[in-house]
Amino acid sequence: MMQRQTVVSSNIKSIGYDGAAGILEVEFFSGVYQYHSVPEPVFSAFLSAASHGRYFAQVVKDRYSYTRVR
Repeated sequence: MMQRQTVVSSNIKSIGYDGAAGILEVEFFSGVYQYHSVPEPVFSAFLSAASHGRYFAQVVKDRYSYTRVR
């Protein structure tokens, strides 16, 4: 299980990253998803974004392949 950091968001509970594998893991209130081939700067910006939901929608969603983990 990947270590994730809790964030304040209406849709996202926590965010984690495995730099060696390039996997961004996002825990939504509805489930956990892993996004593949995500560069580290995208994760860093996501983690520090003023709005995690907006950043996700604009930068991650529909740009990276993903797998639902649970």
